Amino acid sequence: VESRHPKKRAWAQQLLETILQRQSSDTAHTASLVPRPPRSFRIGLSGPPGAGKSTFLEIFGKFLTAKDHRIAILAVDPSSSFTGGSLLGDKTRMIELSRDPNAYIRPSPTSGTLGGVAQNTSEAIVLCEAAGYDIIVVETVGVGQSEYAVADMA
Repeated sequence: VESRHPKKRAWAQQLLETILQRQSSDTAHTASLVPRPPRSFRIGLSGPPGAGKSTFLEIFGKFLTAKDHRIAILAVDPSSSFTGGSLLGDKTRMIELSRDPNAYIRPSPTSGTLGGVAQNTSEAIVLCEAAGYDIIVVETVGVGQSEYAVADMA
C-alpha cells in the first residue's frame, strides 16, 4: 500500500477493497447472531528518539509471541530526502523479533506526513488484521506537538 508505482498501487487498492468487502459481509451475516469482537488489539507507542521504543518492542513482542499471539509492528520512521524510504529502519534494532515467524515488522517512511504516522498506516493495519495478526503496534516517528494521529487508529 506504500508503493508509488501506479500498477502496484492499483493492486493494493483492489486487495484492500476485497478485504473490506469480505469483512463487511462477514459482519452483516453474524451481526444478528452475536456481537463480533475487535479484529485486533491495537497499541500506539510514542516517545522521544533514543528512549528505547524499539528495545521495548522487541522484548514485548517476544513475550507476546511466546504466549501464542501474532504481532505486527508498524514502525514509522523519518524519510530519506534522497530515496523517500525509511531513514532509520527500526527493524534492524529488533533482530530477534524479526526472525520470529509470529511477528511482522514493517518500517514505513513518513514521507512528509504529520501526526507521527505514515500516510498509509490505516491501510497497513487492515492488511495486518486480514493476515491474522491479533496485536498491532504502531510505533510513531517521535514525540512532538503534532504526533497525535496514532490515537485515532485505536
